[in-house]
Amino acid sequence: MRRAARARCGPLRLGVSAAALAGSVAVSACAAGASATSSPAQVPGGSPERGRQMLGAYGCGACHSIPGVPGATGRVAPPLTDWGSRTTILGLMPNTPERLVQWIVDPESLRPGTTMPAIGVSREDALQMAAYLYTLR
Repeated sequence: MRRAARARCGPLRLGVSAAALAGSVAVSACAAGASATSSPAQVPGGSPERGRQMLGAYGCGACHSIPGVPGATGRVAPPLTDWGSRTTILGLMPNTPERLVQWIVDPESLRPGTTMPAIGVSREDALQMAAYLYTLR
């Protein structure tokens, strides 16, 4: 009788084992994907500390709320509290360091008619700002 019970449970055990294995592979893949996206974007040549200082020096906090930047409590424009977790810029294009630098330097080039002003930020300073913004999660 035990052999008969084992024979009936064999395929069931195999099915359960296969499902468990597939589930653990899926969970591992999700975890790997999450860890790959959880690290901040790297901005070659950018210094997050210098970028934090530049955001303050250019007065970005007059319009935006930016964690870690003294006095950056603006409410005119969207808060930048989780910039490093965002997948898009303006909800229209992938959030990449190159596009963010372009947006900071020349917002009109990405969205004609935008209310974000071009305030004379150099490409070098925008690069530093981007390095800081990508640390915000």
